[in-house]
Order: sequence, then C-alpha cells, then structure tokens
Amino acid sequence: MVTTRERLSVVAVEPVGPYTLLRVRRGGLDPGRPGQFFMLEAPGRLLPRPMSLCLAPPGELAFLVDPIGPGTRAICALDHGDRIGVLGPLGKGFDLLVERPLLVGGGIGIAPLPYLSEALGAPPTILGFRSTRHAEAAALLPHAKVVVEPTFVTDVMPRDRDVLACGPEPMLEAVRRLVPDAQLAWEAPMACGYGACYGCAVEIDGELRRLCVEGPVLRTGSTSTYLRPKEPTVGREHVA
Repeated sequence: MVTTRERLSVVAVEPVGPYTLLRVRRGGLDPGRPGQFFMLEAPGRLLPRPMSLCLAPPGELAFLVDPIGPGTRAICALDHGDRIGVLGPLGKGFDLLVERPLLVGGGIGIAPLPYLSEALGAPPTILGFRSTRHAEAAALLPHAKVVVEPTFVTDVMPRDRDVLACGPEPMLEAVRRLVPDAQLAWEAPMACGYGACYGCAVEIDGELRRLCVEGPVLRTGSTSTYLRPKEPTVGREHVA
C-alpha cells in the first residue's frame, strides 16, 4: 500500500457521546490495515495530529476524535465541505491472522476497533469507559460487551483468546499482564508520523523505538520491559 497526502473534503462531523466522528471523502488514499494511522492537519495549528482509522465505508474515511486539546478541537470544529490535509496510512497495524480474536478497547482507544472488527468478521469485543456518557461511543460496535468504571475490561476478559487491544497505558499494561502475547496499539505524541522527529520514541529493553514506524501496534510478548514514552515535546493528543 502507498502512503499518500491529499486534501480531502469533509462529508460530516457527527457527535458520538463526548467524541466526534469526522467523515471525509477518501480521494485516492488507501485505508490501510486496521491499527495503522493517518496524520490530520489541524486548522490553525503548526503540527498535524495522528488518528487511527475508525471506519472505511465506500468512498470515505472516518476518524473518531477526542477534542482534548487545541489541535483536536480545531479538527472537531470543521464543517461539511471544509477541506483537511490527510497523510497515510502510516505505521504498523494489527496482525489479522489470529484464530480466536477478542477485541478490547478503552475510552478513545476504541477508535480503531470498528474497522478492525469489520476486517475480522465481528469477533467478540469488550469496551471499557469511565462514564455512561463516554460509553455512548459503544454504538460504533453495537454487539460489544460494555463496562463502566469501577468495572474494568480486565475484570470480564477471558484469558483463552487472541487479544487485540487499544486504550490508555494502564489498561494496556493490565491486559498485557493477563495475556502476555496480546497485540497492543500504544499511544504517543507524534509530530511527523514517519520517524523523522523521534517525538514518539519509547524505550524497549533499553532501546529507543519509534512508535510511528515500528508500531503503533506491538506484540508485547516479544519484549520484557514496560513501554513508556519519552516526555512529549509537543502537545499530547491521542493517536487513537
């Protein structure tokens, strides 16, 4: 697949609980593999923001955005017909050759799971949220099991499945302890998306790895050290 940069027209900007689903014309961009990401230009901001692809209906790309900072808020403020620069697909996605998949997501980490679920034929899915309002986003995966704090995904997660997960670091670390060979999509600040800036470097077994080119999906069984991003040099906004 080829990484491409295009300016795409906004089809719709839809609220999904506290999040926003941004739908754009696909143009000539390849949707890529589930778990890969795209760099979206934030209007009025210098640096783009990394976003996992949430849905890929015919002729469109859709991104689930959490408006937590100036860049993501600017993206969520777009309107029908506006244009936005998009670069991708980038990074390494999920390995789809799994026998008994179980999708696990937390908060905005559910972003890549609808596209992943479609690719895997709608396998069992567990989603965790910090509030019932955030849990409204579970409508994107209507057959998922949903838990809200103080219940966590690891409280209800079976151990005999091939786990593919995305969510906040504490959730991923908890999943990793239960299923050491799980595929985990990690988050980190990103400025370029293709390994030039080292803004997303994480330390793995004493070695720095660029999450944007060696991840964001990592199979944790191949490492023995907790993955912790370096302190960000740009505003921290979600990869997913």
